[in-house]
Amino acid sequence: MPPTRKTPTGSGKKRYSKSGKRKKPRKKVVKMRVGFVLATALALLLSLILFPLFRKEGSAESGAKIPAGNWRYGIDISHNNDGTIIWDSLWVMTDRRRRTVRDPYKAKEIKPVSFVFIKATEGATFKDRDFAENWKNAGRSGLRRGAYHFFRSSKDGEVQAKHFIATVGDLRFEDLPPVLDIETLHRGGSRKLLNERALQWLETIENHYRKKPIVYTGASFLKNYLSTEITERYPIWIAHYEKDSPDFEGWTWWQCTDKAVVAGVPGRVDLNLMRIE
Repeated sequence: MPPTRKTPTGSGKKRYSKSGKRKKPRKKVVKMRVGFVLATALALLLSLILFPLFRKEGSAESGAKIPAGNWRYGIDISHNNDGTIIWDSLWVMTDRRRRTVRDPYKAKEIKPVSFVFIKATEGATFKDRDFAENWKNAGRSGLRRGAYHFFRSSKDGEVQAKHFIATVGDLRFEDLPPVLDIETLHRGGSRKLLNERALQWLETIENHYRKKPIVYTGASFLKNYLSTEITERYPIWIAHYEKDSPDFEGWTWWQCTDKAVVAGVPGRVDLNLMRIE
């Protein structure tokens, strides 16, 4: 007699159709399809939520338009610049409309950042909390670096200069000259006193470092408040935005915008130009 087919027992019991073929487990297939649909829906939902954030902070971001010209680029920073700067990857990229962009695939021109100005001090006592770290990292990166002091016209110029010297310390040969940032006149102050105290700072710094310091100021402030003894004696770093050229001919550096995007710097940043002769 032919052998009798034994039916498997236990949890591993196999099921057969009338033709003798093994039936496929339908429940597992249904569960897998449901799981796939749920996973796909969740991924789509996350992409809809996160895409605007990535687009805002990522490569799609664009910034201010740069005036036409052959430039060296620089930035200036302080504790007001949030986020981590990638010091060995600082690039200025501009598209066909000369807007600064983050996406290299949209860039017509890509140039490195060549120099950086870093806030060190303000008034007679304030020290920028990020200065030491920024100064060290800029030095390691190989960028030309310069430190600046935000001037308070209500304080003695020599006292402010000594505060700056104590904070910054010695300069390297390749470091840029110190900068005096003059852009405010305190309430009740006079144009005469402002210029006297600014000259105190400038002369004290020049005598100490043996470098002629730079004066940073806005185009209108220079015109209305600063004496020719300052503007004709010291190199000028002028701030004048959304113009084809600054409203002052004798400039060495030009801060053309405070809304540039620069690869390696989170958010918007001040962008400065130097002519390439």
